[in-house]
Amino acid sequence: MLRSSTQTSSSEPAPRESGPPGLVTGFAPDFAIAGRIRNAEARRMDAYSLALAYIRGQISVTGDLFSAIRFFRDRPGPPFRSLAIRAAAWLGRSGIGARLANRAAAAHNIQFHYDRSNDFYRLFLDSRMQYSEGHFTGPDCTLEQAQEAKLDRICRHLDLRPGQRLLDIGCGWGGLLIYAAGCVGVRGMGCTLSQQQRQLASELVNRQGLSDRVEIREMDYRDLNGQFDRVASIGMFEHVGPKRMAAYFRKVYSLVAPDGLFLNRGIVRPQQETNSPETLFVQRHVFPGGGLTPLADVVRDAERAGFEVVSMESVRRHYARTCQAWVANLMANAEQGRQLVDEVAYRTWLLYLAASAVNFEDGRIDCVEVVFGKRGG
Repeated sequence: MLRSSTQTSSSEPAPRESGPPGLVTGFAPDFAIAGRIRNAEARRMDAYSLALAYIRGQISVTGDLFSAIRFFRDRPGPPFRSLAIRAAAWLGRSGIGARLANRAAAAHNIQFHYDRSNDFYRLFLDSRMQYSEGHFTGPDCTLEQAQEAKLDRICRHLDLRPGQRLLDIGCGWGGLLIYAAGCVGVRGMGCTLSQQQRQLASELVNRQGLSDRVEIREMDYRDLNGQFDRVASIGMFEHVGPKRMAAYFRKVYSLVAPDGLFLNRGIVRPQQETNSPETLFVQRHVFPGGGLTPLADVVRDAERAGFEVVSMESVRRHYARTCQAWVANLMANAEQGRQLVDEVAYRTWLLYLAASAVNFEDGRIDCVEVVFGKRGG
């Protein structure tokens, strides 16, 4: 039997063999694991290998999935895995990844994640299909209430006024544009590279009777022209990646009117954090082509493009709670989820969302909203 606890891996008790040959079992106050992997092999597995074993159904977790992730997250891995992680980091630093990320590749990467099934995302998101953190106003605040509060705050932080032209880069299923057009009276345009997002967003716009005020396009933001009074980018620039951040801000700068505002909200990582087995798993199985950038680098590249910071706010704890709610919804709809996507995809999203909740809670990653204006505007 593989014994484990909720302490750090350095204090983990020595595993003991028991049960049928090849069977790994584990227990702790909060979780237990079981699967058809030998104990000796399990002890050598890092977070990446354990994640693969989980999504392939070789191991299962009962009890508190968050505690299991926290317990196994920092297990040391074999040398070859460390080399793979360093190689991935080198590709990013060398710019090779940036040069390969042309428009076709960017579209493929977005569709890999978002074009699974609109109905699958409905299982765990709120009614507006908001795939970013909500704003929880109290201990009893629901996911639905938190997402509406988030949209209201974004509209206020952008100082939206009736008749203004709003651009939402990476608009998802159109939730912000529909809310802003209906509640504030703006005219909106959104772009996404996901075919399924564009189709559903356009349907939702029509159902709300907003087709004369809101347009959803399936296109790369780099191909946009014109200028807008307000520009929003919510949970999109993680797909841009560190090496394309400067070009991203230069393009957005060209789209913002001289006296306009740009609200950029997305996941960043602390400066001292480096690529890990989790990074490799996310890049290969969840979000290919993207990456997290330290906040200091985000602000630096934005300022070099000509922006100045108007306001800044961390919403890390709100994202942790949002991910926890998504995990609960996905678990509650497990059978339907497995019917809409295959078992591997269901387990991948469940593991990814749960690990994100843990990392947000522990401060391993952050989510920051920065409102920019053009310098001197």
